[in-house]
Amino acid sequence: MPDAPRGFDFFSAGELPAPNLPAAEVAAIAREHWGIALALEPLGSQQDQNFLARAVGDGSPDASTGTPIGVVKITNPAFGAEELAAQDAAAARIAEASPALRIATTLRDAEGAPLHARAETSEGGLDLRLLRFLEGGTLTGDAYLAPAVVAGLGELAASSVLALADFDHAGLDRVLQWDPRVADRVVALLAAHHPDASRRALVEDATAEAWAVLAPLADTLPMQAVHLDLTDDNVVCRTERGIRRPDGMIDFGDVTRSWAVAELAISISSVLHHDGAEPVSVLPAVRAFHARRPLSEAEIAAIWPIVVLRAAVLVVSGEHQVQLDGGENAYAAAGIAREWRIFERATSVPLAVMTAVIADALAEDGGGAATTTTAAGERPGVARLDVSVFADEVDAGAWLDGVELEERLAARALDAGASAAWLPRAVPRLTASIRRSAESAATIPLGVDVWFAEQTRLEASEHLILDGALQEADGEWIAPARTRVRARLGRPDAPHLVRPEYAAGWLAVTDDPAPILGLADPATPSATAPGARTAPSLLARREASFAEVQEHYYDAPPQIERGWREHLVGTDGRVYLDMVNNVTPLGHGHPGVADAVARQLRRLNTNSRFHYAAVVEFSERLAALLPEPLDTVFLVNSGSEAADLAIRVALAATGRRDVVSVLESYHGWTYGSDAVSTSIADNPNALATRPDWVHPIEAPNPYRGRYRGADAARYAPEAAAAIRELAASGRPPAAFIAETFTGNAGGIPLPDGYLAEVYSAVRAEGGLAIADEVQAGYGRLGEWFWGFEQQGVVPDVVAVAKAMGNGHPLGAVITSREIAARFRTQGYFFSSTGGSPASSVAGLAVLDGYAEEGLQQHAAETGAYLKGLLEELQTRHPLIGTVHGLGLYLGVEFVRDRETLEPATEETAAICDRLLELGVVMQPTGDHQNVLKTKPPLVITRESCDFFVAMLDRVLAEGW
Repeated sequence: MPDAPRGFDFFSAGELPAPNLPAAEVAAIAREHWGIALALEPLGSQQDQNFLARAVGDGSPDASTGTPIGVVKITNPAFGAEELAAQDAAAARIAEASPALRIATTLRDAEGAPLHARAETSEGGLDLRLLRFLEGGTLTGDAYLAPAVVAGLGELAASSVLALADFDHAGLDRVLQWDPRVADRVVALLAAHHPDASRRALVEDATAEAWAVLAPLADTLPMQAVHLDLTDDNVVCRTERGIRRPDGMIDFGDVTRSWAVAELAISISSVLHHDGAEPVSVLPAVRAFHARRPLSEAEIAAIWPIVVLRAAVLVVSGEHQVQLDGGENAYAAAGIAREWRIFERATSVPLAVMTAVIADALAEDGGGAATTTTAAGERPGVARLDVSVFADEVDAGAWLDGVELEERLAARALDAGASAAWLPRAVPRLTASIRRSAESAATIPLGVDVWFAEQTRLEASEHLILDGALQEADGEWIAPARTRVRARLGRPDAPHLVRPEYAAGWLAVTDDPAPILGLADPATPSATAPGARTAPSLLARREASFAEVQEHYYDAPPQIERGWREHLVGTDGRVYLDMVNNVTPLGHGHPGVADAVARQLRRLNTNSRFHYAAVVEFSERLAALLPEPLDTVFLVNSGSEAADLAIRVALAATGRRDVVSVLESYHGWTYGSDAVSTSIADNPNALATRPDWVHPIEAPNPYRGRYRGADAARYAPEAAAAIRELAASGRPPAAFIAETFTGNAGGIPLPDGYLAEVYSAVRAEGGLAIADEVQAGYGRLGEWFWGFEQQGVVPDVVAVAKAMGNGHPLGAVITSREIAARFRTQGYFFSSTGGSPASSVAGLAVLDGYAEEGLQQHAAETGAYLKGLLEELQTRHPLIGTVHGLGLYLGVEFVRDRETLEPATEETAAICDRLLELGVVMQPTGDHQNVLKTKPPLVITRESCDFFVAMLDRVLAEGW
């Protein structure tokens, strides 16, 4: 307990009703003492009184909408002049130490004197100060806080602690109810004021538990001056292009001397009431604080007990203040629900578990207990089962059978002669995962599941808990034959399965029962478990060995090792809805494709110069999907190669070298396909680095292009004119290449008749029309199998890939026999694996899947359903400018203003990050990166569409 203070002492001060002066009286004091005419707007405060001050006569027609010049703070009369001086000095110290931060210091007049008045008021003598107003607003409210914002809180807390580390002042010698050093006494004093007996008991019990952990650490925790109230209400943000960045501190009213770590703990406690927050949501702040001001082992152990104590104090203080102010303190009253939410979330995870989670997050190796198991020491005669993402047994969606699959695998092992079958601790179980869930499922076992072939007697052991076994009077356990027994060792409150985010904490406070049960050798060192949390270390290895230019989705991507239909699965068992993957129209892990390719690989895989049936059958079926005269097929490995080959074919067929392409398009990464790609999203220098034989024309974007709506019909005549002008200049084009549906720009259909007029123009000049169907083709548009069909044209050359192999590398160029024959002038064409037996059977299996599952019709119906949901969302969220697309090639375009169409680029990236947290994989596209490229596997269900739209709705409502 702190020594007797010189200044304010909460425990001897009695009741602290907040000042409640009329705005007119405060304005009169400002005029008298500072010579400033102010318009005042009330702001909230727990124990003081605050007004937002605007200058009267600043040119605004209404003083209430004038420019804010500061905040008038009327300090509770319980606090003396020395304490106010300490507050001002602490604010000035932080401002001096961190010039990049904005600090609410006391403003000064022209002579440099602080605008601080001691005035006689209708409530007696009070201190009034005019503090600097920080624009941008605080984090007040319940809106979602992104990890970067939470990290910003930690950085601000570290800035405060570092700046005030050697700060001292007589006004710091005070005892506040918010100081965690006296939290147990505050709760004991105020708990009786809580009107709900059951909640009061919860608060008292949580306080006692937290204090029991914290008290032994108290003397080892560094002490210093702290802000002590650096919460969401007192952190100010700059908003840059739609994204908030914490960079300011206000309200130094609680400055005192306390534990340094309290600055961090109090800050992170305020995160917990926000939408979508849970205990692990604070980890970015803890990491950010630790990076600047390293935490000691004792401080790490103190963080969560202080968070719980802070929550308890908030609950009892809030109820007490509301009663004290007779219901007139709207700020305190509004905080009751928020403060209880903080308490509930702070106590939702045991103290020891959350402390271990924090310690694991700060560990240099990033590993933690969740990565180990004793599987390597298993005993002979027992069968270790595997239902992780790496297990063959969960293939083809078998994991969806859940515990039934586990039972089948155990029975099979016992039937094969095993004395026992078991599922180990710590290995994520895909069988426990949940599809279409906004939060991760509990997939990490804290114990083991075991099936014994015969009834088995197990010795009693302290802290051993067996579910499914009978305990006899002597304490020993009887495990029935061929019956699941779940065993845990350690805390009796430990669940059998926990969510991955908390696994490191729970595994640190429990033990592995496998050795006790005779399933593993206790002398064997722990081994890395399949499915361990290796994503961060694997990413580091990727960045060290894989060319940096080959980027990955997300800054901190999950490690995806399995997929099924429209779902992707991380190594921790988290299931994500894949809304962006047009490479796998039949869905991930398709058994027909996998079996066909595996079967062919066992037989033969060679190059297409050998004579075998598969390449013939696939070429015939592919050509049959196209209109006359497109009857001749070249097979390659990718869309880039297909586009490149299509250009080479056109150059050879015409004997020319110039090509016309469309702005904002992407065709590939090879020399030729990259040359005609003009999307600055894929290559910021695309427009400046085009070779002289490429002639881009304007993108026919009817939404944000030069011609919009009905005027979009003007794009085609202008494009045709450009082609004629090029020919007239002596450079007639060999070809015009374009996506038949502007995929990279955001799933935008071309204006009606566009391709017909442009194709006609290029052909009139002796050139060829190349249709890039790599993204839009193969049934994705629903009503049309090919994008060019939607335009009512037939191209001369078609390039296609992506969907053809359902993830297997496969691409094609289809043209007429006549045009293909002209390519002979370039010598022979050969692709080692293009059209190989394995690639050909993959292509055949995909076509079979399309027919068997009716995917084109499904794309039409489900796409229309999804677009309808998104268009309804547009009516409620102004950020959605429009919904582009057809079938299952859609684009949700975000704009800051529906009139100017200013792209919401940063918001789109943040929305994608938040969607990932909610279980949806989504990425931006378009030159402005402000369109959600919505192109899921064609097998997507309406239930999954509903989930995607619900999560997007949630993000747009809660924030990002």
